[in-house]
Amino acid sequence: MLFYVLARKTYVSNLQYRGAHMIKNAASLIFGFMYVAIWAGIGSSSELGAKAAVGMTAYIAFNQAVLWITGFLPAGLGIEQSVRTGQIALDVMRPTHLFTQKLSQAWGQVAYQFVYKFLPIYILYYFMFSLSLPNQVSTYLWTTLALVMAAYISICIQYMIGLISMWTTESRWLYWVNYALSMLISGFFIPIEWLPAWLRTISLASPYPSMLYYPTNLYLGRIAPSVLFISLLWCIGFTFFCLLMTRFLQRKLEVQGG
Repeated sequence: MLFYVLARKTYVSNLQYRGAHMIKNAASLIFGFMYVAIWAGIGSSSELGAKAAVGMTAYIAFNQAVLWITGFLPAGLGIEQSVRTGQIALDVMRPTHLFTQKLSQAWGQVAYQFVYKFLPIYILYYFMFSLSLPNQVSTYLWTTLALVMAAYISICIQYMIGLISMWTTESRWLYWVNYALSMLISGFFIPIEWLPAWLRTISLASPYPSMLYYPTNLYLGRIAPSVLFISLLWCIGFTFFCLLMTRFLQRKLEVQGG
């Protein structure tokens, strides 16, 4: 029940800014059109392999929508600000685990962005570019599971970035490092298979493909659902580190008299 209440409050609080968010959706659509135009130009003079220009359009459209539920979460889930104001001491003292609090609020944010950003953007792309939809129900089920795990991985990363501010005070720079890496090696700008060999190796050894590349290619039917096992391992690993870092944070607060 508490999980639902915290998630719902975050969802409802975002409803006050729907107008501003619609403007951001328009900006996202413009960027999507730019990427499509660039790849259409490349496809007119170069061979794009199995994806081809039409395939790249579908790839970009879904990627652009997914980005709103995996790449644009609040920096550090607001923990950095709590550390600066001292609110973090009260958050840790509450009967609910800090990770559970922030996770619940983040899911409310993800749900809002799915309804008001992911869906509107992809629906517009669907009609503008005459995209096709998957024919198999299983594709939607696997894609949904991939998106849930992708969002969870992103939440965990932001949570750890927020916790680091307990030791550094300022962790926003890590938010931007994470953002830059996710754009480069998640398959957003360039499909992973087209990256240089050394960068492709780094990408596949990181959690970033699970946040964009795997969900998109599952939706387009280009990879097998078995890749979700990789995403599951990242989810388990990040959960462990989030809980461990929270314990270290609690000890630091106790030592400082928080």
